[in-house]
Amino acid sequence: MRATEPIHTLTTFMGIKVWLVTGHELAREVLGDMASYSTDIRPYVGKAGASDGDIGGLGFTDPPEHTRLRKLLTPEFTMRRLERLRPMVTRIVEQQLDEVALRARENEVVDLVPTFAFAVPFLVICELLGLPDERRDTFRRLGAARFDITSGGAAFGAISGSREFLLAEAARQRHDPGPGLIGQIVRDHGDDINDYDLGGLADGVFTGGMETSAGMLALGTAVLLGEPEIWGSLRDDATDVDPIVEELLRYLSVVQVAFPRFAKQAVRVGQADVRKGDVVLAHLPAASRDPVYGTDPERFDPSRPDKQHLAFGHGLHRCVGAELARMELRSAYPALARRFPEMRLAEQDIPYTESSIVFGVESLLVVPGRDTMASTPR
Repeated sequence: MRATEPIHTLTTFMGIKVWLVTGHELAREVLGDMASYSTDIRPYVGKAGASDGDIGGLGFTDPPEHTRLRKLLTPEFTMRRLERLRPMVTRIVEQQLDEVALRARENEVVDLVPTFAFAVPFLVICELLGLPDERRDTFRRLGAARFDITSGGAAFGAISGSREFLLAEAARQRHDPGPGLIGQIVRDHGDDINDYDLGGLADGVFTGGMETSAGMLALGTAVLLGEPEIWGSLRDDATDVDPIVEELLRYLSVVQVAFPRFAKQAVRVGQADVRKGDVVLAHLPAASRDPVYGTDPERFDPSRPDKQHLAFGHGLHRCVGAELARMELRSAYPALARRFPEMRLAEQDIPYTESSIVFGVESLLVVPGRDTMASTPR
């Protein structure tokens, strides 16, 4: 389909006709063209049965509002600022590896999703936002329920619950700024942002960096466990992990579609005539497996030449936390391989998520095997 029809129409479950872009070059073109497209979803909210209050975050705003809000976040995600987080990320990864080891002593089979894949990005985001320890258990329950697709309608309540939690946290830190991102924005730009927008930014950081990183950690581990030579190489400090991480990002592309684009005018996309008001979706996994990536793009190959994958999107709405996500993955995969070099999948049939725009797994059962730290004084 991508080769013969890189853009085509389909009807969503809400009855809305959309254009689906599956080709790499067309996806980059659409995602980078803010002159022809808007990401302001409010005109479509009624059709989806939601209210304006349910919509928020950078992904659904256009300049100048998008520019104003993103400027508040960008300084916190520069490489210089992120380098200060590296020891924290390393500490959290090691802490959760200890948890995996503890579970393995109790039971040969361990579910890596709650103990590692979910826990690492969750704790990183808690530290990043500056959430106090005593409030994290509540936030953890809301966060886990929010991304639990098996809970049906309860998940929608969890979405509102976690958002309300962060709105309340923004209001609290307005009067008592914490050490993290929320408190820093209050100190630097408190007069330029209200609690609703501040809570919305925090919620965007959570939703943008939580399920995506959890999916990458779980799925990436499953892929690596199926590649013994690469898994073994991760234990060597001399191994350059960057190509492995970048190829996993391309190969998995866990975000299924980018934020929807709404045509502000009639525009030609490939061989298609998109009308004003039409909805255009870029399918990132399909675009990331375009033949532009060389021979056999369906295969995982870390030696593949870099072709600037679209896993983090492209253009104005490219993921602001991309470098933090990379830092987590570059730390987590090698640490896991060094700690549990003999880890293997406990079952080959992995239960993948089916009702989320983020590709992931419901569980990842593994047999950790030998713990290299078991006889090492800690």
